[in-house]
Amino acid sequence: MSTTLLRHHWRLLTLLALLLALAAGIGLRAPTPPDEPRFVLAARAMVETGQWLLPHRGSELYAEKPPVFMWMQAATYKVIGHWNLAFLLPSLLAALATLWLSWDLAGRLWNRRVAWWAVLALASCLQFGLMAKRAQIDMVLVALTTLSLWALLRYLLERPDKRLLWVAGFAAGLGTVTKGVGFLPLLVLLPWALWRWKGRPHGAAALPRARALLWLIPAFVLGTAVWLGPLGIALLNDPSPELQGYARELLFKQTGTRYANAWHHVQPAWYYLQVIATLWLPGSLLLPALLPGWWRRLRRGDGRWWLLLGWSLLVLLFFSASPGKREVYIFPMLPALCVAAAPLLPGLLRRAGTRWLLLAYVLVLGVAATGIGAELLADGAWAHAQLAKRGMPDVLLPVLGGWLLGFGVLVLLLAAWLRQRRAGPLVVITALLLWNLHGWGLMPALGPYSSASALMQQVGERIGPSAKLGALAWREQNLLQADRPVTDFGFKRPWDDQWHDAGPWLAQAPHNRWLLVLEQAISPCVKRDQAVMIGSSNRNQWWLVPGTAWDPACHAALPRDAGAGVDDGD
Repeated sequence: MSTTLLRHHWRLLTLLALLLALAAGIGLRAPTPPDEPRFVLAARAMVETGQWLLPHRGSELYAEKPPVFMWMQAATYKVIGHWNLAFLLPSLLAALATLWLSWDLAGRLWNRRVAWWAVLALASCLQFGLMAKRAQIDMVLVALTTLSLWALLRYLLERPDKRLLWVAGFAAGLGTVTKGVGFLPLLVLLPWALWRWKGRPHGAAALPRARALLWLIPAFVLGTAVWLGPLGIALLNDPSPELQGYARELLFKQTGTRYANAWHHVQPAWYYLQVIATLWLPGSLLLPALLPGWWRRLRRGDGRWWLLLGWSLLVLLFFSASPGKREVYIFPMLPALCVAAAPLLPGLLRRAGTRWLLLAYVLVLGVAATGIGAELLADGAWAHAQLAKRGMPDVLLPVLGGWLLGFGVLVLLLAAWLRQRRAGPLVVITALLLWNLHGWGLMPALGPYSSASALMQQVGERIGPSAKLGALAWREQNLLQADRPVTDFGFKRPWDDQWHDAGPWLAQAPHNRWLLVLEQAISPCVKRDQAVMIGSSNRNQWWLVPGTAWDPACHAALPRDAGAGVDDGD
């Protein structure tokens, strides 16, 4: 068999292993906080009610995010018919699309060998795998931003085809109504303009005329019209205060105000440096060696690096300027940086220092997993304390310990076999094993407790099949995992206002109605001796209040510092 054919077979096997690793465990777990349950709850409501335009969280409109991602989940469920599979599929498909776009872009800008390096680099980074295996908006957003950037770079560097502008503008518009920052790829026009102003370097393709870029505007508007069009029609036909308030909240507070004057997730300006150093491992270990190579190519005026690196820097500055920061915000940069790094990686891996650094990363990961796994299997006090803090039973200790120990030992054996000379393949194999550990071992074991399905099963068994259930100060996973329809009294309303409606609801049928309540939100008007502490989930204690425990004559209020539901989403 020829060397070329053998290399081709190995690449196919690696791609198949990557696909299986990213899909590992899909369908084996329920949605887990913070973001997954709220999106699935809204998507399920769309399917059940047929009302797809305005997403709901229980009885309230959910105005923190546009509904596009929830549409994807709901549409996937309509095809598949199984929520535990459908809710993760959009992220998986988006991850695969991002890998392909990175491969194709690197292949067009350089060659297929470089494209292969770009795919492996992206797939090995921790944040990419984590987002591919979680049902958050960000993986879909990154697929759309990468698609838009792919089309723009092809137009600006390869060939000025107006169809590429339509793809770029539409993807950016659709990304904007998926999660407000979908317009970010359009920022690449700034480093392109600077590069063009400095003079077209040797070997560059014919530069497109700036006037032709105006086609991006109608394409962008068309992309945003996927959601803003139906919303605008609804606003014209329905002047209700609820709908108007929903539009104001989403279009202004959750976009402009959230960026310029964030009210939560406030972090210092250097916050993203620590995100890069940790969540972009092992790629971040190579950044000190990549920077000089990138700088030399920028000085030579190579437009490929001018646009990829210039755009990435603008994204970093854009998010660093906002007081509100989360680690997922700079995730759109990662595919572009992996494409920019790919041509330099073969040279870097020929350096002994780079290989030793990557080997050290694998060894630390293997030793940590082995140590934690052994500690869990040893049934020590530390292990029990970790589970107790999360309201999880001790029966998980041998399961989690066994998976972690097995992963750690396997990684260490591979490191001993491949050693530093094959540190590149070792890193890729370790990433694939890590996502199999995540999908087949850790998440299915932790799922019943992280998703609150175990808690809600206890609730159903305690109140019996014929009882009515209400929820106060609830979390999205409570409603999602309940075994019956749940009456809620708002999510963001103050708890006292919720009790104002929940008390009479209990009193209407005191022997057949129960209320699931967060411990901190129990009203002074509840007779505690009749309430039942049903369990804990996600570090919260939950109580069941029977209708007979409510005192209708009481009018006491909760303490002033008692809160209400908050959205900790992204």
